Amino acid sequence: MPPRDIPGQLSGTLLIHGDSPLGAEVAPSISVTTTFRKFPDDDTAGLASANPYGHIYSRYSQNVSSKVEEVLNKVNKGHSITYASGLAAAFSALVHYKPKRIAISGGYMGCHGAIGVYSRGRSEGIPTIDLDDDFQEGDLCWLETPLNPTGEARDIKYYANKIHTVGGILLVDSTFGPPPLQYPLDFGADCVFHSGTKYFGGHSDLLCGILIVKTAEERKQMWHNRAFMGNMMGSLEAWLLLRSLRTMHLRIPRQSASATELAQWLGKAVIPEGQEFDGIPGGVLTKVCHSSLQGTDERGFNPASQMKGGYNATFSILLSEQEYAEALPFKLEYFVNPWSNSSIRADPKENPLLVRLSIGVEEVEDLKDDLRKALQTVANKSVSEREVGK
Repeated sequence: MPPRDIPGQLSGTLLIHGDSPLGAEVAPSISVTTTFRKFPDDDTAGLASANPYGHIYSRYSQNVSSKVEEVLNKVNKGHSITYASGLAAAFSALVHYKPKRIAISGGYMGCHGAIGVYSRGRSEGIPTIDLDDDFQEGDLCWLETPLNPTGEARDIKYYANKIHTVGGILLVDSTFGPPPLQYPLDFGADCVFHSGTKYFGGHSDLLCGILIVKTAEERKQMWHNRAFMGNMMGSLEAWLLLRSLRTMHLRIPRQSASATELAQWLGKAVIPEGQEFDGIPGGVLTKVCHSSLQGTDERGFNPASQMKGGYNATFSILLSEQEYAEALPFKLEYFVNPWSNSSIRADPKENPLLVRLSIGVEEVEDLKDDLRKALQTVANKSVSEREVGK
């Protein structure tokens, strides 16, 4: 009997048992071999049965990475291939599609870096244009949604129609919208990109990139490129990813629900100085950006129609003063302030008043208390400093 398909939800049954056809181990071993033994055609002892899936060399395939991709195929509703990191997957997509121009606006600075490296490797270079410029044949539309760092959603179907009209390709960076939140292939994407380091991995202990395409044939072409670019996942990382996939149906909906509640709660604290909402002083927050707060745009797009499994677990807040934005991350107890997120304000293209919040599986009320106290602290410190300066 096949697992139940519940709209808007991930199947825990698929995540846990989706790789069962690929081996007898309940908890698969970490394979450390690079090569596999070849047996004669007249293998009377049946020794070849130890390698029933015909692995040849771990640069092509090995047991755990094959199991990972089998599960990914099922939960992404497409044909998946993994890479050593998110940027390795991004670069591989460029090699595969060979765009004449790339339409991209905003988004993760690492992808812009990968595009720059790819462009420098081409004698003629690769022009980049804005998403709202006119497209032409040979273009690749690189659409990140939800957007890093703001957490706002973009209309996949609109850009799919726009790029397909000229015969181009739509790649959707859905890193902040993992299953079951959204399925870009359903809205016209030709390829879906994920930095699996983020939500598929989920534990800050592995690097991984994922590409998902519509056909097995296209996936085979990408696999051939990967074999000779040498940017496949290592055995340990594949094992860690498989471990993480087992709990995606528990983690992602919880993170989504918590982030949505927090974003809407903080949105109510965008009030004038002198007022207060639930202990948060007014005049500190000026805006909260999240797909759940967007509403319907002038083209009729509402993120709810695209993110049917829930809204993204990452959003941003804008503070009224730069000193608030710089101090806030260090006043929080349950929010880690890693270098990788601090780079948001180090990037001159980003608003220095912006702070990105990535929500985990903590209790929402504890996160509210943490944010409330931190916002009170930065506001009170500013008031005290102004009074001393008088």
